[in-house]
Amino acid sequence: MSSDDDRGAPRHGARPEGGGPGLPEIDVREWGGKRDGERQVMDRRLFMQLLVFDVPADRDLPSPADVQRELARALIDAGVAHVLYADTNSPSGLALLTWSEDPAHFVDRVRPVFHEGTRRRLVQRHDHTMIGRTYSLGHEPDLEHGLLRRPVEYVLHEGWDWAVWYPLRRSGAFEKLEKHDQSIVLREHASIGMAYGRADLAHDVRLACHGLDAGDNEFVVGLVGKALHPLSHVVQSMRHTRQTSEFIVKMGPFFVGRAVHRHAGGAKP
Repeated sequence: MSSDDDRGAPRHGARPEGGGPGLPEIDVREWGGKRDGERQVMDRRLFMQLLVFDVPADRDLPSPADVQRELARALIDAGVAHVLYADTNSPSGLALLTWSEDPAHFVDRVRPVFHEGTRRRLVQRHDHTMIGRTYSLGHEPDLEHGLLRRPVEYVLHEGWDWAVWYPLRRSGAFEKLEKHDQSIVLREHASIGMAYGRADLAHDVRLACHGLDAGDNEFVVGLVGKALHPLSHVVQSMRHTRQTSEFIVKMGPFFVGRAVHRHAGGAKP
């Protein structure tokens, strides 16, 4: 959807790391708009991961619905916040969305859930694995909310059960544009996404995945909403923008699912 990225703008008051003669100054923090007269800045972001599985066609295994319930119980027992999706395009498919500020969470907390019971025999569809981190656009009125809370609120929102997740990559030609021209391209794209959001038709989660994605993608986009058709419609509408028509070189694979279980985290009572 709106994979806007204007973080290349000058950041006044930054305390960059490194630098020195002949070396660039590095600043890995996230910057937002001004608040109480001061530019917001924080060195926190949220990592989100989508894993997609198929339940093998084996008489010794429970049904996909039973496996789904077993997985949900195990995640709750482990205190892992999550959303489980039934895969619209696979009768035996399901997907797990989890998140944390600490990427070690996926190794230390999520991975062990799949080491026991029938969950050990789930077949992962590696081509649909997606992981990324929230990022700032540089003008967020509430930076902490935009980076840490809003994505979780969107995926946990009761009634926004339909979801479309996909990665994308832009061409190098976009990076060669002047910053002013990049801003024009991004604003056209973003305005469409904002219109769908304000109409409560589609809401997007934007993640950067540079260096994290096996397919060398740059962004992961999650669209959530009350109905599936508007999620498809917004993707269709975006095809007419200059960003998509000229500068997107790869999109997908697409995962289409419906939320069947949500848990906000915390240990089971």
